[in-house]
Amino acid sequence: MNSAAAHVAALADQCVKCGLCLPVCPTYRVGRSEAESPRGRIAFAQALATGQIAATLALTMHLDQCLACMSCERVCPSQVHYGELIVATRSLLHESAPVTRRPRALRALLARPRLLRAELRLVNLPVLRRCIQSRIVQTLLRPLRLDRLARELPRLPRIAPLSRTGAVFALPRGRVGLFLGCVASAVDRDVHAAAIRLLGALGYAAVLPQGQGCCGALALHAGDSVGTDALAAPTRQAFIDAGVDTVLVSASGCFGTLRDRTFADTSIRVREIHEFLCHDERIGDLRLRPLAQRVALHTPCTQANVAHAGAAIRHLLARIPQMEIATLPDEPRCCGAAGDYFLEHAQIADALRAEKLDQATALTPDLLVTSNVGCRIFLGNGLRQRGAALVVTHPIVLLAQQLDN
Repeated sequence: MNSAAAHVAALADQCVKCGLCLPVCPTYRVGRSEAESPRGRIAFAQALATGQIAATLALTMHLDQCLACMSCERVCPSQVHYGELIVATRSLLHESAPVTRRPRALRALLARPRLLRAELRLVNLPVLRRCIQSRIVQTLLRPLRLDRLARELPRLPRIAPLSRTGAVFALPRGRVGLFLGCVASAVDRDVHAAAIRLLGALGYAAVLPQGQGCCGALALHAGDSVGTDALAAPTRQAFIDAGVDTVLVSASGCFGTLRDRTFADTSIRVREIHEFLCHDERIGDLRLRPLAQRVALHTPCTQANVAHAGAAIRHLLARIPQMEIATLPDEPRCCGAAGDYFLEHAQIADALRAEKLDQATALTPDLLVTSNVGCRIFLGNGLRQRGAALVVTHPIVLLAQQLDN
């Protein structure tokens, strides 16, 4: 047994097979199959690492269909490091017989954020978008397995170009780096503009280093450690060169990889933006206009289980006068987006999204609020496909919209 396999076996051995993780596992919720539960996947990982079973297509599929939402890790009484285990197991599979659900073209685009943004702007031209999402083109794209991607294209916000340093409305208290990401650098441009405005109102200069890009999370979750570091290297160097000591993250799906890998051995501290704002000593100085609306609040898996900033988001939103906050039920925690999971495992993803949208619409809200770019894209597309007029926005956008400083 090599060291990588021994590491997987040791992590798997922590599990006592109690099954307390099953009720919170989204894939088990959909399929009711032990093979699609954390306990089942841990058993597969242990058998694979110890050589009891081979890496078959069926085994790979069960491991691949894990959303890596970390809900099981949150409730585990034995404190099994499931997130580390699933990544290490996928890495074993990747090294022995490279199997990945990340299309090469997509991986290449993530490494080139400018090209990715240009392509997203192109396909969002109204005429071209209607053409791509027409039944005829969808049928033509199906043999290439691109019909799902075309149907779930993200929509881009209409805002002015971002300034590289945010305006500061008081004496500068410091400079903080703002992570833009790859897909989020296009889809969450309104979030980044709103973050710059809020930080400026608190006296911070928001720095947006040139050259930053992907955090590497998609490659990491596919078991490709080398690809992860290659994708994240420009981002790491860009913030080091910018000389900031804090990097703020507004997309919760990127937070864990940035904190635990990209900047792990540097002096740069990675902080979730809501947590940063909530604990700022001057947050009480922000004046927020009343908003007489009902807001449905969705807390993404990564926000609840990795960033642990769900309470900070609710606390910040509660500062908006007259606004009613209706929290979506915890289960299923995951909406099915999970990076690019919704592209490759449509049946599970769509079942989870449908349940989450049913929960949201049952609250009869004026807005649906979520704090991760993937959730925002997937939930927003699901609402449009239902013909619903409900808008999905980010907490930071909502706060900046009501800012009266």
